Amino acid sequence: MKEFMNVIIKETEGEGLTLSKKPIPEISDNEVLIKVIAASICGTDKHIYEWDEWSQNRIKPPVTVGHELAGEIVMLGKNVVTLNVGDIVSVETHIVCGECEQCRTGNGHICQNTEIIGVDVDGAFAEYIKMPASNCMVNKTKIDPKYISILEPLGNAVHTLTHFDIVGKNVAIVGCGPIGLMAVNVAKALGAKKVIAVEVDEYRIQMAKDLGADVIINPVKEDVIKRMFIETENGVDVVAEFSGNKNAIEAAFKYVKLGGKMSLLGIPSKNIEIDLAKDVVFKGIEIYGVVGRLMYDTWYKVVGLVESGVLDLDKIVTHEFALEDFEEGFKLMKEGKCGKIVLFPGGINE
Repeated sequence: MKEFMNVIIKETEGEGLTLSKKPIPEISDNEVLIKVIAASICGTDKHIYEWDEWSQNRIKPPVTVGHELAGEIVMLGKNVVTLNVGDIVSVETHIVCGECEQCRTGNGHICQNTEIIGVDVDGAFAEYIKMPASNCMVNKTKIDPKYISILEPLGNAVHTLTHFDIVGKNVAIVGCGPIGLMAVNVAKALGAKKVIAVEVDEYRIQMAKDLGADVIINPVKEDVIKRMFIETENGVDVVAEFSGNKNAIEAAFKYVKLGGKMSLLGIPSKNIEIDLAKDVVFKGIEIYGVVGRLMYDTWYKVVGLVESGVLDLDKIVTHEFALEDFEEGFKLMKEGKCGKIVLFPGGINE
C-alpha cells in the first residue's frame, strides 16, 4: 500500500478548502481502515468551506473534511471479529465514548464526548479513513456505493420523521435542501396522508414534486400559515423542520395543530421568537430536537427502507465528481442547484 493519499482539508482559517496529501492513517486494535469509494457533500461541509460563525467556533485547522461515505474495508484491527476485509460499508459518523451517562442509557447519539469525523477528527474526503469497527454498517446488497454514501444524511431524515407517528397524518417538510428532499421521499414511503413541502427555490421545488410532495408552498409567493390551514383544516399534524430559517420556524409554531408534533433538525443562525404560552403550552404540542441518528435504531430503519426499494435514491443524487473536482460540487451547493453531490476519490468510473 502506498504511504500517502489525496485529501481535501480545511488548511487554514478562512474561506475555501485545499486538495492536499496526508499519510494513510494507522489503525488501532478496535478500528478498521476503509478505502473510500464515494463521499457525499453535506451542508456542514459547505459551512466549513465558507468559514461561517459556526465553523470558526468549532473547526481547528488543519483537518480533513467530509463525513458521508461508502467504502471497502481493507485492513482490520486485531480485536475486530464482526467485520471482514472486502466488506462494503457506510459509517455512523459520530464517534462516541461508550462510558458517559448518555451512552450507558442507550442515548449515544447525544454522547457528551462525541467526536464527528470531518469536524473534530479527520474525515471522508480522502482516499482512506480509519473508523471504529462498531461504527460500520455492512452493506449486504448490491446497491451502488454512491447511494450507500448518502445513508448517513438519509438517517437524519428518517430520525426526524420516525420519532412521531406520521402514518395517515398531514406532514409539513420545511426546507427542501438535500435532507429535506430525502424527507419528502421518506414521508411518502412511510404512509403520510399528505406531504406539504415548504421551499423558495424553484429548482428544489421541482425536485420536491418529483419525490412525491402532494403540495408545495413558496412562502415568498403566498401566506404559508393561511395555506397550511386550507390544506389541513385544523393545522399540520407533524412538522419536520430542516431549514433552520427563523421565519419558517416561527411560522411553523402557528400552523402546527393543537396537540401536534414538531421535529427540529435545522440549525437557526438567529434567535427564534415564539409565544411560549400560546403556541406551545396551550396548544399542547410536543417538540423533539433531532441530533444525528439513533445509534443504531435509525440505521436499521434506513437499511430496511433502502433494501425495500421504496425510495428514489436515483433522484436524490444529482451530481457526481472526482475528488479533485470538489470545487465544482461546492459551487453547485452554494447555488442550491443540486440534490446530493457525490465525490469519488478513485475517479468516477471506479
